Amino acid sequence: MMNSSFADYLDRINDTVGKIIRWLAIFMVLVQVAIVIMRYGFGISAIAVNESVLYMHAALFMLGAGYTLLIDGHVRVDIFYAKASTATKQVIDIFGHLFLLLPSMATVLYWSWPSVRNAWSILEGPISVGGIPASFLLKSLIPAFCLLLMIQSTACLLRNIAVLAGRRS
Repeated sequence: MMNSSFADYLDRINDTVGKIIRWLAIFMVLVQVAIVIMRYGFGISAIAVNESVLYMHAALFMLGAGYTLLIDGHVRVDIFYAKASTATKQVIDIFGHLFLLLPSMATVLYWSWPSVRNAWSILEGPISVGGIPASFLLKSLIPAFCLLLMIQSTACLLRNIAVLAGRRS
């Protein structure tokens, strides 16, 4: 029972993040429409505004990855999985979390951290001249992506183990 409540707590983290960042999709579209109107209607262009769409897009997908795993929205290569028994599905999922997802996220986190740390130490500036002076924030999405996916993977793993142990369906 404790594993279930801990998994529920972990789920709430990504559920909250997902409910907040989903608004970026609408805002991103509105900014992109404004960019088009400004450029083609008035001949005005602003690099920082253009970069803001890139920042929102990156945040939406990087921070939304854990939420996508929560709602089981990631693409699954479904050759054997759909017809597999519940126990086989749990074993496949446990293997995937323990030997694929968690280690790959730990590796990306480990290797990206020096770049993120350095970007913060110098408050790394814009990607382009006249752009948003906050590349350090953009780079920070990498460890956030890894941590949110690892959190959700742990929640899924706890549930998979519980189902396999016959405690929950």
